[in-house]
Amino acid sequence: MTTTIALPRLPLGDPHDCTDANDELTLYQAFYDTLVRRTDTGYVPHLAETWSVEPDARTWTFIIRPGVRFHDGSPCDAAVVAASLDRMAREDKGYTLGSPAVWRQYLGGARLHAEGQILTVHLARPMADLLDVLVQGFIVAPSAFPRLDAGDRTAICGTGAYICESIGEGEVIARRNPDWFGTPAKNATLRFRLEADPVRRLAMVADGRAALANSIPQPLVNSGPPAGVQFKRFTIPVCIIYLLNAAKGPLADARVRRALSLAIDRTRIIREVVPDAATPLNGFVSPLHFGAGRAPVEGPDLAMAQALLAEAGHADGLTLAVDCPTRLPDEAERLTAILGSELAPLGVRLDVHYHTDREAYAHMVRRKEIRDLCVFDSSPLSTFRILYEKIDSRVAGAWWEGYRNPAVERLIDAARTETDDRRRQHILEEAYAELQRDPPWLTLYNPIRTIALRGAHPGFIMPVDGVIDPATLPLLPEDGAPA
Repeated sequence: MTTTIALPRLPLGDPHDCTDANDELTLYQAFYDTLVRRTDTGYVPHLAETWSVEPDARTWTFIIRPGVRFHDGSPCDAAVVAASLDRMAREDKGYTLGSPAVWRQYLGGARLHAEGQILTVHLARPMADLLDVLVQGFIVAPSAFPRLDAGDRTAICGTGAYICESIGEGEVIARRNPDWFGTPAKNATLRFRLEADPVRRLAMVADGRAALANSIPQPLVNSGPPAGVQFKRFTIPVCIIYLLNAAKGPLADARVRRALSLAIDRTRIIREVVPDAATPLNGFVSPLHFGAGRAPVEGPDLAMAQALLAEAGHADGLTLAVDCPTRLPDEAERLTAILGSELAPLGVRLDVHYHTDREAYAHMVRRKEIRDLCVFDSSPLSTFRILYEKIDSRVAGAWWEGYRNPAVERLIDAARTETDDRRRQHILEEAYAELQRDPPWLTLYNPIRTIALRGAHPGFIMPVDGVIDPATLPLLPEDGAPA
C-alpha cells in the first residue's frame, strides 16, 4: 500500500543546483544523503561519521561511513563524494533564481583528496561555516551525471532512505530503501502527488486520498482542521525584507535607512498583511539562524525617525521608488500598500513599479538595477552565507545592493577563520547588533507555515529548516485507510 504526500509543486531539478524550494528539497531529502544533517542545536553526522577542521579553517577531513551503496549498487566512498562536490563547484551548477554558481563561491578552487573512506577538503579560502554549504551537498551516484548534464531530471540515484520507483504525470513514487544506513523510514511506499490548489490538497487529507499536505494557507488554517486532520504550524527561516539601494539615492544615507526601520510597526504590518502567519523580524537573520541576536529591533519611534530624516536633509519628507513583484512573496503587493501607509506619517511617499516576470525581476536585482528599494526575501539558513553573499561590499554578491560597513566586514573576516563554535557565535551576534544599528535592509517578518496530517501525531516536530524530511516522518495512514 501507498502513502500519499500532496505538494503544491513537484519540481525535479538538478540536485547540485542551489534551491530554497521546500517541495524540491523534500524530494532530494528522500533520495539523497549529505555528509551532515542540520538539527536545531547544530550539525550531526550523516554520510560522514566524523569530521574535523584545522585551525586555519581551510582544511577539513571527513570520514565517510563504510558499506554505504547507491541505489544502483555502486559503493559510496570518498572518491565519489569528492565527485559530487566537484560537480557542485562547476560554473554551470549551483544555480538559483537569478544567481548562478552559488556553490562555486565556497568550493571553487578547493583541492579534494580521497583515499578509501577519508576525504580531505583544502579550501581556497577559510570558511569555518563550511557545513552550511555541505548540508545541501547532495551526494549523487556518478553514473547519473551524464544524464543530469544532458538535462534528464529523472536521473535520480542517491544513497537515501527512499529509492525512486517511478515518475509519472504529476506524481513520483518512492519505496523504502531496505539497505539505508539510518533508522528505517516508517512509511514503506510514498507517492508525492502534485496538487496546486490548497483547498483540494487539504481535501485529499480529509477524505483519505493523502496522509500529508504541504503549505496550507492561513485562511484555511483559521477555519480549523477537518475531522481526523491535524495541523502543524512552524516558523521558517525565510526573511521577508525590502532590499535598500545603498549605492545611490536617499538610502545611501544610513540615517535614512535607520529612519525607515524606526518608523514601521512590524506587528501591525503582520496583522494587516499576513495575520497570524508570521513573527516580527528583528534583524538580518531569523531567530533560527546561528549567531542571531535576541534583542528586539528599535521602534516604532516616529519622533526619532523624523529627526534622522531631518538631519539627512529630508525634513519635508521624500519620495522613494519601489520595485514590487506580483509573486514570491505572493503578498508583495499588499505588503507594499501597507508599507506606504506605515511610512506616510514620516512624510515618505512610495512610487511603486510592479513586475510580473519573477525571474526577470530577480535578474534585475542581481544586476543592481533596483530603484530605491524592492520587495525580496532572504532564505539561506546560514548566517555566514547571508553576510558573504548579500552584505559584504568586497564580494558585491548577487543580492548586494551597495551597502558598506567596515565594522561588519571585520566581523565577517573574524567569523570566517574562527573554528570554535561558541566564539564564532559571539562574533556573529556582534554583527547582528551592528546591522540593527545600521540596517542594510528593511526587515519585516518570518513566515509561519502549516502542514496538514491525517491522524494524530503529537510527537512530530518539523525540521528546523521547514523542509519535510520523508525519512523522519511518523507512520502515516496509507491511502484509503482510516486515520
